[in-house]
Amino acid sequence: METFKKHLPEYLMEAAELGIFMISAGVFTCIFEYPGSPIHQAIYNGDLRRFFIGIAMGLTAIALIYSPWGKQSGAHMNPAVTLTFYRLGKVKQQDVIFYILFQCLGGLLGVYLVALLLGKVFTQPPINYVVTVPGTLGWVAALLGELVIAFIMMMTVLLTSNNQKLNRFTGLFSGCLVMLYVFLEAPLSGFGMNPARTFASAFPSQIWTAFWLYVIAPPVGMLLGSTLYQYLFGKRAVKCAKLHHDNHKRCIFRCDYNRNGNIDLSDSLPISGKNL
Repeated sequence: METFKKHLPEYLMEAAELGIFMISAGVFTCIFEYPGSPIHQAIYNGDLRRFFIGIAMGLTAIALIYSPWGKQSGAHMNPAVTLTFYRLGKVKQQDVIFYILFQCLGGLLGVYLVALLLGKVFTQPPINYVVTVPGTLGWVAALLGELVIAFIMMMTVLLTSNNQKLNRFTGLFSGCLVMLYVFLEAPLSGFGMNPARTFASAFPSQIWTAFWLYVIAPPVGMLLGSTLYQYLFGKRAVKCAKLHHDNHKRCIFRCDYNRNGNIDLSDSLPISGKNL
């Protein structure tokens, strides 16, 4: 309970971040894909519409990562990210549990808010609560797609966030990948890469098609990415669990950055010390 009270602001930030992401996903998908939308009617090409949705979602991700909340909580917004950093020894067990719980609750709240705002436009086909389900190529293609995008995302995050010259740009790289994934990979799996995001759409819609795939594949893909990264650069190469650490917000993780955001070559101090 003491950890819960101390870190509750970060938990609430994680909930709000994924909630906002889901609101953005719901609203922009309705704008571009609802048949009655003037923008949908003006843009006949489905690939072009998906390209614009990808831009919107990528910019949303970038804005959240660089927001005051994202700078403090680390902007995981994804149980797969949190579990991977836990496996890397950067997140404590208590924080893992509450991060995942609040991510799920935040995403769910975001979906319900869009349903309340847009009603049947959002809840009925073709939008269907922006659920993630396998595309026309089936669940095997969706599984492979989810594994690959999760692997690439985690490798990108680790390569940039642990590089002193690139760590401030981690959010930009991640957001650009989101743009590409929506455009290129969404036809395969709907672009989940986030168990909390998939749950947030599946629960109110009660569409659980291949739900197991979206729970298993993202963590496995990211864990594989982190394993390869450690194999290439060593077990001590991961410095923190934040996507953006070039700021003065407190850090609740096992962190190897000093107050100025520079890599500290000494061992991490307890959370009550330098990491605050």
